[in-house]
Amino acid sequence: MAGLLDGLGLKNLEGMELFEEKKKEEAPEKAKAPVIQETDYLFDKSYECPVCYEKIKARTVKAGKARLIKSDMDLRPVYEHIEPLKYDVILCPHCGYTALSRYFGGLTASQIKDIKENISKSFRATEEPKDAFSYDYAIYLYKMSLANALVKHAKASEKAYICLKAGWLCRSYAENLDKGTADYEKKFKELKQQEKEFHKNALEGFLTAREKENYPMCGMDEATVEYLVAVLAMEFDQLDVSARIISNLIVSPSANSRMKDKARDIKELLVAKMKEKK
Repeated sequence: MAGLLDGLGLKNLEGMELFEEKKKEEAPEKAKAPVIQETDYLFDKSYECPVCYEKIKARTVKAGKARLIKSDMDLRPVYEHIEPLKYDVILCPHCGYTALSRYFGGLTASQIKDIKENISKSFRATEEPKDAFSYDYAIYLYKMSLANALVKHAKASEKAYICLKAGWLCRSYAENLDKGTADYEKKFKELKQQEKEFHKNALEGFLTAREKENYPMCGMDEATVEYLVAVLAMEFDQLDVSARIISNLIVSPSANSRMKDKARDIKELLVAKMKEKK
């Protein structure tokens, strides 16, 4: 404020500012976003084993908690922060009976007998992870459920559905495999090979089920199963099978517009693949 107070003889005021500088307010610290853990989506659900009647608990994903990000061409759902596929199998640690949650109950007397004789007698419980399941443990659960399905003479659709979801799980594992893992390339190839083997059997099972079983099948309507079979058939170069199913699906009165649009997308890929084969 040089010059404003000249002539007053007040030396102590020299250098003072007329208006005090406004103190800079310190920005409040931003609250740290909570770290989301896979266990945040889980809880233990109680069941009674239909084979040995023991009370058991199975790790389960909370309904409506996981957020869907996308679906792959073969309908594999992809979620944020969690892989629900790891928690869709229930294992009884007492007798070894294992099944997808959809098929856990409703066993016949002969199925129970077969499981006791062919599974329970040689079953040795593996320690269940205390928190989130690893991919390796989840794959073990799917293999156990497939073994049980084989022993209890499950429908072709059930065995196909187990193989389908096991293949999806292998794909998820490969996608989330740490590239710093020792022998990453080897492990990645093994997982892709496992996925292929599971899905090859899923295709065979669904093709059989289409001829012998009624809809809905594994909770899916006819159009969904037909689309899924067409995609799997295309993957394994059964192009004529895939083309026939897709053509029927596009004109099907029972298929909704969304499924028809997906079928048209597959048709474009299928036509391109047929041209490559020629």
